[in-house]
Amino acid sequence: MAGREGRRKPVPRQSSFRSVAALMLIPICGFVVFVFYRFVRGHVELNAPRAEKASMVTKVRGSEVAPKPTSQLRNPETASKGHIVLIIDDVGFDHQPLDAAMHIDPNLNFSVLPNAQHAHEFAEELHNAGFEVLCHLPMEPVDYPRQSPGKNAVMTAMSDAQIAETTREDIAAVPHAAGVNNHMGSRATSDARVMRAVLTSLPKGMFFIDSMTTSKSVAERVAREMRVPTAARQVFLDDVQEEAAVRKQLAQLTADAAQRGTAIGIGHMYPVTVRVLSEAAPELRAKGFRFVRASEAVD
Repeated sequence: MAGREGRRKPVPRQSSFRSVAALMLIPICGFVVFVFYRFVRGHVELNAPRAEKASMVTKVRGSEVAPKPTSQLRNPETASKGHIVLIIDDVGFDHQPLDAAMHIDPNLNFSVLPNAQHAHEFAEELHNAGFEVLCHLPMEPVDYPRQSPGKNAVMTAMSDAQIAETTREDIAAVPHAAGVNNHMGSRATSDARVMRAVLTSLPKGMFFIDSMTTSKSVAERVAREMRVPTAARQVFLDDVQEEAAVRKQLAQLTADAAQRGTAIGIGHMYPVTVRVLSEAAPELRAKGFRFVRASEAVD
C-alpha cells in the first residue's frame, strides 16, 4: 500500500491543453482591442468640427502651417520706386535760402562755387550738418566771354599744368568736398585733353559728375577710361524759373528714377526751386522714392 501511495499520479492532458489555449488568447485579445481603439478614434476625428481639426493640424505641424507675420510681407506701397540724386548748384552767395534747402532731405547734395563769397563758410556749415558737399568747378562755356564762369575757371587755352593747378585751388576753396561737378563748361567738357588734366588732378577717391551742359561732353567717358568714379546728370530742374516748369522737370526726374533705378537731377539755389522741392519731397518719399547722396550714384 505504501508503495502504491508513493507513486506520482499522472497529470491529466486536458488541463495542459487549456493552459496553452489561454496563453494563445492573450495576443489575440490585445489585437482586437487595438483595432477597436483605432476604429473609435478615427470615427471621432472624422466627425470633429473643422475648427478643431485645423487646430489639431496646427499643433502637430507647427510652423509649417503658421502664416508669415505681417511685418515680413512686402508692402507694395512702401517698396522702393527708385533713387533720386538731387544736386543744388551755385551755393555760396548772399540771400540764398540755405536754411530752407537744408530741410528738404538729409541726403540732398550741395555744390559750392569756389569763387563765391561764402564758399568756405557754407561748405563748413553744410558738412557740419551732415550733408554731402561738392566743388562746383567753374569751366569755360562755349559762348565765353559773353558768358563768364567767374574767376579761377578752367579754360581750354591753359596748359595741362595750369589746369591742374587751377583745379586743385578750386577744390581747396571748398572744404570737405567729396566730389566735383562742372559749372558751365560746355567748351571745356567737350575737350578730352582738358578733361584728362582736370581728372588727373583730383584727389584720390574723389568723384566727378558731368553736369551735361552740352551733348558734346566727353567728361563721363574720359572719367571712365581713367577709372575715376563718375556719373552724368539726367534732368535740369530749373532752366525756367517758374513753379509749373520746375514741377514738370521734377516729374521727369522721378519717371527717370523709376525706369533707370537711379536718376540725377540738378537744380539751383533759386527760391522757386527750393519751395517746390520742399513741398514735393515728403510726397515722393511716401510714394517710395529714396533720395541718395551723389557718392552713391557714381561707379
